[in-house]
Amino acid sequence: MAVMKKALATFLLPVLFLGCSSIEYDDPGRVETLTIDFGSTDLQTLAGEMVDSLIRSPALNYIEHPDDRTDRRIVMLMGGISNRTTEHIDTAGITDKMRVKLLNSGKFRFVAGELGQDEIEGQVRFQQGSGRVDPEKARAFGKQVGADTVLYGTLRSIDKEKGRSLEDLYDKEDLYYQFVLSCVNVESGEILWSDEAEIRKTARTGIFGG
Repeated sequence: MAVMKKALATFLLPVLFLGCSSIEYDDPGRVETLTIDFGSTDLQTLAGEMVDSLIRSPALNYIEHPDDRTDRRIVMLMGGISNRTTEHIDTAGITDKMRVKLLNSGKFRFVAGELGQDEIEGQVRFQQGSGRVDPEKARAFGKQVGADTVLYGTLRSIDKEKGRSLEDLYDKEDLYYQFVLSCVNVESGEILWSDEAEIRKTARTGIFGG
């Protein structure tokens, strides 16, 4: 009987531990390797490389504005990133991270894209028509700053798999990402800057999943 109780306890103990859940905080910058799919480390790497390249580019040092010669920072609109990968990737996460870093660099100014225009329109209409705002201090349509440049790009991937063989007992998967970004002058249509960032990841899976 004692032997059976001991055996039962030995069996139930791991089950009880598996049934417990826990939550802990981790470093957001830690390299993420849970799966080979696009993850937080890939997002940070691609955004970081492009931001560094944009800041270093001599072609994007400044643009003169006839109406304001005191501030020659480039006014930029963050365009979209076309997802040409086989995964469902929220590419807005890449552009959001880039915009934050570029703004904090002090070299660029940004105008609101489509996501911000509805909020702007609602606020201007409120100030103009609600009767709650001093007419002399109410903002009006037609005074937004125009973008000097638009930033847009494409994210692509190539995914290849190789099954195990007698010589190699591992399944292998190779995943390559290419991120191409361009900055175009709105007035002239000239591409002022373009660059690419690449990531390659390899996964090996053994017979028992290790």
